[in-house]
Amino acid sequence: MATRITVYEVGPRDGLQNEARVVPTDGKLALVAALADAGLTRIEATSFVSPAWIPALADSAELVARLPARPGVQYVALVPNGKGLARLLEARGKASPASPVDAAVFLSASETHNKKNVNKTIEETFRAFDEVIGPALAAGLRVRGYVSTAWGCPFEGAVDPRRVAGIAERLLGLGCWQVSLGDTIGVGTPNQTREIVGLLAPRARPGSIALHLHETRGTALANVLAGLEAGITTFDASVGGLGGCPYAPGASGNLATEDLVYMLHGMGYETGVDYGKLVTAGALAQELVGRRLPGRALQAELAGRERAARAAEAKA
Repeated sequence: MATRITVYEVGPRDGLQNEARVVPTDGKLALVAALADAGLTRIEATSFVSPAWIPALADSAELVARLPARPGVQYVALVPNGKGLARLLEARGKASPASPVDAAVFLSASETHNKKNVNKTIEETFRAFDEVIGPALAAGLRVRGYVSTAWGCPFEGAVDPRRVAGIAERLLGLGCWQVSLGDTIGVGTPNQTREIVGLLAPRARPGSIALHLHETRGTALANVLAGLEAGITTFDASVGGLGGCPYAPGASGNLATEDLVYMLHGMGYETGVDYGKLVTAGALAQELVGRRLPGRALQAELAGRERAARAAEAKA
């Protein structure tokens, strides 16, 4: 079993895109800075999809231009097409060279979800990637790929793992440095995770497959364990458990970063994350969105801090 695990933070993008309250740009930047200060080195900051689709991320260009410079931190922005890439490259040109921003592309493993998500078939989406992946690589960006509904689809039900593996292989073949498999609606079980990863493991480079898990049915950490056993070393997570999918009815939040880090540290893995600072970032995220976040470890730690503060106040 590997000793070093990469926690890939998606809260500023995948989390905030689904919130009723639109977080102002300065608030987003403060959250990104807090996450970077906690030791997270891969942070998905925003998305260059049409503001008509995701109005909460309409400030993506300004955000990228103002991202805080942190040594060793790599930011990522989601881009759906050539127009989105052009907007990213323009914003990136205004950013500090010390704040590098890479690109990520996405599609679904099920035709119905892909159609509802991007209004294209899977094959049409791959053709659209001709305008994104090659040009992004030529511009010096690394490109990450996402495969949504890899464990199951809200419209079609079960998804054939061989289809998931085939799509992931195609993305890697196009030049994606890593492909993240998403359990968009949180239906996955450890046996499914072992099967999907087992199909890809002989065909993918070490470290090129990541898991992106949701907590809809409370099985995210169980699937992390199955992934660890299968050799996966990168897991996506969202501060406080922020998130969901606007085009997946019933999908709840992502695996909470605090829950993931707490478990990994307890198992002896290294993440480079300062757990105390991560909890502070989670408290900030909760304040920004104006609601109690579902992350279990976050709520336990915040409750402990509140008890300690009351005790100190009483003693004073």
